[in-house]
Amino acid sequence: MSEPSLRAVLFDRDDTIAYTDPGVYREAAAWMARTYSVPIDAALQALREQWAARALTWWDLRSQAQEDAFWADYGTELTGRLGLSPEAAPQLMAAYPYEVYMKPVPHAREVLLELRARGLKVGVLSNTLPSIDRTLKAVGLDDLVDVAVATCVVGVHKPDAGAYLHAAEALGVEPAEVLFVDDKAENVEAARALGMQAVQIDLRGEVAGALHDLRAVLDRVPGPAHAP
Repeated sequence: MSEPSLRAVLFDRDDTIAYTDPGVYREAAAWMARTYSVPIDAALQALREQWAARALTWWDLRSQAQEDAFWADYGTELTGRLGLSPEAAPQLMAAYPYEVYMKPVPHAREVLLELRARGLKVGVLSNTLPSIDRTLKAVGLDDLVDVAVATCVVGVHKPDAGAYLHAAEALGVEPAEVLFVDDKAENVEAARALGMQAVQIDLRGEVAGALHDLRAVLDRVPGPAHAP
């Protein structure tokens, strides 16, 4: 029995179509050293420690206003780690906001362009904060995404079924008409359990059977196979 026709491709964001660039941490630390006379190594350590401390504390945010408050507190805490006055927080967070640390993965734009050319809708479903549109704009992909869903706004996170069903409804398609792409095996398995076609991507090339190049997604959808 053949698979239902695809009408949409739904991507995770982090480590799927975008990634956090460690080089930006070094750039931010260098900027702090110039601006506040903080040693670069100390600034880099503070940045890493602050993210580690707050990386799992945003799951209950539901609105942009709540996210704004989260980042305001984050900045104040970061200035404390740096030994700076809290008054420095707005300048610091304006210079290096969350989205600045992100970059598109190789070939992201060309893949999304080709999917749109083949008549498919493109969606993003990410376990992330409400500012997903801003992050997609920062990596230069927002104009190629029909629907961007941040699970914080939905109130349910992958691999919960509700996150996938919300994204499919927003795209105007049935789950069986979706190809879902994610770097985490548990999220891929949850999508398959709902009837989605789903595939894991591992851009580090370490997971056997996963896609190791975003262009390989094009081989899974109607149209010509991508060139090697």
